[in-house]
Amino acid sequence: MRRRNLANWASQTGDTMKTIVLEEPRRFVQKEIPAPEAPGAGEALVRVHRVGVCGTDISGYLGKMPFYGYPRIPGHELGVEVLAVGESVDNVQVGDRCSVEPYLNNPESFASQSGKTNCCNELQVLGVHVDGGLRPEFILPARKLHPSKKLEMEQLALVETLAIGCHAVDRANPVAGELFLVIGAGPIGLSVIEFARLAEVELVVMDMNAQRLEFCREQMGVKHTVQFKGDGSEVDQLRAIGNGHLPTIAVDATGNKHSMQDVFNYVDHTGKVVYVGIVNDEITFRHPALHLKEITLLMSRNALPKDFQRIIQLIEDGKIDTRPWITHRTSFDEMIDVFDSFTKPETGVIKAIIEVS
Repeated sequence: MRRRNLANWASQTGDTMKTIVLEEPRRFVQKEIPAPEAPGAGEALVRVHRVGVCGTDISGYLGKMPFYGYPRIPGHELGVEVLAVGESVDNVQVGDRCSVEPYLNNPESFASQSGKTNCCNELQVLGVHVDGGLRPEFILPARKLHPSKKLEMEQLALVETLAIGCHAVDRANPVAGELFLVIGAGPIGLSVIEFARLAEVELVVMDMNAQRLEFCREQMGVKHTVQFKGDGSEVDQLRAIGNGHLPTIAVDATGNKHSMQDVFNYVDHTGKVVYVGIVNDEITFRHPALHLKEITLLMSRNALPKDFQRIIQLIEDGKIDTRPWITHRTSFDEMIDVFDSFTKPETGVIKAIIEVS
C-alpha cells in the first residue's frame, strides 16, 4: 500500500518536508529532510497531527536529560493518522487515528522476553535516542500504534504522558485507602495523580509552586496539598494529614536531585519510594534513612503496551478527563519562538500541544 494525500500537505515541497531539529541544548532549527518512502513489512506510515511537550522534551532542551542525543528531532507524545501500511500489518488500517507507543524495543531482548518492553536492553525512544515525531510524516513499527475510533488527536497525544503515571502507580502497587504522596505537580506528576485517584488512595500532592497546587485542587479534585518551603514543616503537615503517620508510598516526579534525595524523610516505616523523574546528577543519601525504616526504592521507566490500551479505554469511557490538561498550544511554525516559555513555571504551563497539521 503506497503513501497517499502527500500533495495536500502545505509543509511538503517536492520530495522533502519540514522538520524541527534540536541541534544542541537551547538551539532549535527548522530543516528540510527527505520524505519517507513506502512502509515495509510490519511498518506503518503516519501523518503527525499533534505533539505534546513533556518533561523529557524540556530536559533535552535544557541539556539535562541523561539519555538524550543531539542533534535530535523531538516528539514522542503523538496523535497520528495512518496513511499507509506495509505487509503483515493487521492491527491498524489506513485512516485510523492512533496514539504512538514511542518505545522501540527489540522483541528478542532479555527484558522484552520477560514482558518488560519499557526497559528493553536495546531500547530506542522516539525523540530521545532516535528522531521523533516533530515532522509531518514518518515510518514506525505498526505494533507501536494504538488506535481509537473515538478520541481526538489531542487526546491521543496525551496518552503517553498518562501511561508514565499509570506504570509508576503500578510499580507502587497501592491498596485502597493508603496514604499516597506525589511530589511534583508537573505533567508527569499529574499523570501519577490520575492513576492514584483510580486506585482510591488517600492522596497528597506536594510542590513548591502554589499555582500548580491550586490546579490540583480545583481541576483534579485533590483534597490534600502541601507547599514545599524547605523549612521542615512539610513533615508535620504530612503527619497531620495522616493522623500521626507519614505516607507509605511516595512517588517523586520532580526530576530534581534535592527532592529525590530528601523524599525518604516523607515516608513511614516499611514504605515505598518510586522515582519516576530522571536527573543527570548523582543521587546521594545516608543509608540508615532507608535501612531503619526498611524502605523499598523502586524505579519506573516508560510504560507497557497494556497501559496505552487501558488509558484509551478510560478516556473513551469518560473516566479520565483530558480537557484541563492542555493549557498552551502553538503551531509548528511558531514553536521555535515560544518553546523557551514552556520551560518557565511562571507561565502556568501544564501541557503544551504543538499543532503539526
